[in-house]
Amino acid sequence: MNFIVETSARHLHVTREVLETLFGAGFQLSNKKDLSQPGQFATNEKVTVVGPKGQLNMSILGPERKETQVEVSFTDARALGLVPPVRESGDIAGSCPCRLVGPCGEVELSEGVIVAKRHIHMTPADAEAFQVHNGDVVWVRVNTGDRSTVFGDVVVRVSEKYALAMHIDTDEANAAHCAGEVKGEIVRL
Repeated sequence: MNFIVETSARHLHVTREVLETLFGAGFQLSNKKDLSQPGQFATNEKVTVVGPKGQLNMSILGPERKETQVEVSFTDARALGLVPPVRESGDIAGSCPCRLVGPCGEVELSEGVIVAKRHIHMTPADAEAFQVHNGDVVWVRVNTGDRSTVFGDVVVRVSEKYALAMHIDTDEANAAHCAGEVKGEIVRL
């Protein structure tokens, strides 16, 4: 049994308050493209993320969230001059600070920059079929032909709201030469 492995490029999630500071009162995110997870979408809106050594333009993913979070790869972090922790999405306490710059304003974040842990989204039915539970940590083999890789430390995330897909960042995807449609499978060591 396998599942799609998707590359999650640098992006950020914003609160209503941060969105209005960056883009103006009443601003609404515009959907550029639906993503694999139900209700999630890439937006047309971009902001500049500024760190001690550099800056990067990043897309906002919608919908709005309860906390603002910036997700980068370690290569992105190096360009920004940051050393963020590897965390599950939403776990930003004590993570790296940065500044966000939009067309109408700026926001200083005291925390929020992370490198997302590689993870698999699953429904409860998927988890039963794969014989795993929410929070389990598994190994996943990705067969790409010339750079097949086994990823360790992959967190299983189970919810009725999810669709089956694994997410890795651009550094991980490049290391395994993940291009086009790539499939992964849980391996038992």
